[in-house]
Amino acid sequence: MTELRNSLPAGTIIDCYSIVKMIGSGGFSLIYLAEDEDTQERVIIKEYLPKKTASRNGANRITIADSEKQQNAFHHGRKLFYQEAKVLSALQHPNVVRVRNFFLANKTAYLVMDYEPGKNLGGYIKQRGGSLSTAFIMTVFPPILDALNLIHSHNQLHLDIKPGNIHLRPGGSPLLLDFGAIHQVTKTSNIKTSRVITAGFSPVEQYYASGNIGPWSDVYAIGATMRACIEGKPPPSAISRHAKERLVPATKKYKQRYPAYLLKAMDWAMEIDYHQRPQNAGDLLQALLTESGHPAAATVHSKPGK
Repeated sequence: MTELRNSLPAGTIIDCYSIVKMIGSGGFSLIYLAEDEDTQERVIIKEYLPKKTASRNGANRITIADSEKQQNAFHHGRKLFYQEAKVLSALQHPNVVRVRNFFLANKTAYLVMDYEPGKNLGGYIKQRGGSLSTAFIMTVFPPILDALNLIHSHNQLHLDIKPGNIHLRPGGSPLLLDFGAIHQVTKTSNIKTSRVITAGFSPVEQYYASGNIGPWSDVYAIGATMRACIEGKPPPSAISRHAKERLVPATKKYKQRYPAYLLKAMDWAMEIDYHQRPQNAGDLLQALLTESGHPAAATVHSKPGK
């Protein structure tokens, strides 16, 4: 993987950070463990390096593809990468990854974040085969929903919530990661740009350019992530569920193993019709904390998201 993506080699110095090793990659970025040369603290560095439009030459600088379309795509993506840094810098929450620095180098951009020991929820679900306890779910998801409620209060949407984007610190305290798909919501415009889709976790409206994206879209992804904690695998895709519902409600399938309020909240969050879901993270958080599962008052809105 490292050779294919041509990552920065160990010992490379960028700004005031020394690369230790690459620890992850995605379609648009590489993730490194690094060390602050001044403080000797470990940090995480995210480098903007989209697979389709850029590569690295021998001098560690980025070479952008020749076509005008690809160059425009690279620069647009780098602008969104900067937007991610700006949003994260403004969000001060104990369960949102903290940005330390953002800078340009090697003809691309870098985002520096705190290093947090722990494990990835996606890997933990796979390791355990699901069947995670009620206590575990209630340790992880209320803090994540509280963080998401703050994000929604800033008129922002995460739009890529899934087990792989939740980090578990020692003791189970969660951290919401990867804001690369984040979008701002305005009253006068809906999101029409290309969207990140993760089968099983993205709601049906996220599949269509005309889909009405809102806080309820993140809520669906939270519900799907909660269900994955139980089942050990992603739920069926929302698009297949929309065509023909095959997902047995959690309240029916797991009623002997989990409390009713938890299963009700999960099913509520995963409603295909976004009008029928909690309209924001705060609604779902309240349902969990009050152990009501699906409070009738939270389902009545004059308009979605209000």
